[in-house]
Amino acid sequence: MKSYKLISILPALCASIIDIAITVFHQPKAYWQGNLQFANEGNPIGKIFMQNHVMGLFIISALWLVIIALFGYYLPKFYAKVFLLFCVIAHSFGASTWLSYQHSFWLAMLLIAFNSYVYIVCNKDFKLNVSKGN
Repeated sequence: MKSYKLISILPALCASIIDIAITVFHQPKAYWQGNLQFANEGNPIGKIFMQNHVMGLFIISALWLVIIALFGYYLPKFYAKVFLLFCVIAHSFGASTWLSYQHSFWLAMLLIAFNSYVYIVCNKDFKLNVSKGN
């Protein structure tokens, strides 16, 4: 049971880390030079952290990764799966906004497909009830 929980956390952590990396990559040079008003972030909580310190994104991201791991591990299985799926979807969306506007729609769709695949693979007890003929 414990190894299942650890594996089930990986897709949410992966999607989050990808989103964080894309966010870091797309910050303007002025932000990294200390002009915090150039912080470019859609998440209002993340933006507050970023506008208060150049390392704010890394601080809030580290806290969020710890929350994902703790909730994913300690919540009852059903609630953990809902929370972890929410994280995968939310971070897929967040990263896709950067990708679709800065690069291409198809790159965003590829990321969403990848994150979905990783979620399903890591949740092997996922069962799809499809009756024949449908």
